Amino acid sequence: MNPSRLLFLILSLVTPLTAQTPLNLQLPTDNRALFEGRPEDYYMYVVRQRDGKVTKPWTAGQYGFVRTLIQTEKEGIIATKFHEGLDIKPVRRDRNNNALDDVRAIADGEVVLVSKNAGGSSYGKYIVVQHNWGYGPFVSLYAHLATTVVETGQRVKAGTTLGRMGYTGVGLNRERSHLHLELGLISTVNFEDWLGATTNRGLYDGRNIMGIDVASLFLAHKKNPKLTIPQFLKGASPYFKVAVPRTGLAERLEIVQRYPWLAKGNHRASSSSWEIAFTDSGIPLEVIPSHREVTQATVTY
Repeated sequence: MNPSRLLFLILSLVTPLTAQTPLNLQLPTDNRALFEGRPEDYYMYVVRQRDGKVTKPWTAGQYGFVRTLIQTEKEGIIATKFHEGLDIKPVRRDRNNNALDDVRAIADGEVVLVSKNAGGSSYGKYIVVQHNWGYGPFVSLYAHLATTVVETGQRVKAGTTLGRMGYTGVGLNRERSHLHLELGLISTVNFEDWLGATTNRGLYDGRNIMGIDVASLFLAHKKNPKLTIPQFLKGASPYFKVAVPRTGLAERLEIVQRYPWLAKGNHRASSSSWEIAFTDSGIPLEVIPSHREVTQATVTY
């Protein structure tokens, strides 16, 4: 990534928060089955072969642990692979079975990445749009596109066409054309340092995006258009907690500077560590000062 562009992005991520604006969320395609109580018509299935049988479960297109089944003695068959977004079925195809659905921005924002290389990642051709609703940056990601019609730096409104649904990326075919959609937080502005390598996708590499349950957010927002994402996440229960020493770079956690609503308790008072609560899918819920003495990241709950 261009160094000046990276500096601009970093500054944009840590600028003081502005007044909150409504999410104004819209579904990204013409498929509205999610709002009509027909999930089997909303999510794209995966093809599974087990015990000589072929199945096409739509449930594998949902958010969460829905992939890579294994047999266990105590719990039977469980899914072990996490799916960080939604796989949305097309509603229109041409005579050659190509998906014809336009893919649109789910909210107002700025296009921060257009990856036009169909074989560059498992996402295929994909677009990332950054949104700022007044409590830190969120990004939406639209993957497996056949075509893209926007450019980096372009401002878009909710409903702006970004491209057309397709099946670019690893492991897809025309039959399983779909939109993979994510909405998440930026993990770190030091992503390439953490990765130990440069990437032409910079901060918007999928591995640096912590995807939230966007289907549940769509449904909750439909009931309450004034809902904010911090309010939405507040309803989640902590699944595990981790304490990290409050020394060096951790004296002021970068993620709290970017998402101040994560801070709970008195962050100006002295403490030995930070205790971070996460959902079962790894989304941070709160950061609390703690007197627990730790020398490295330690699971406390």
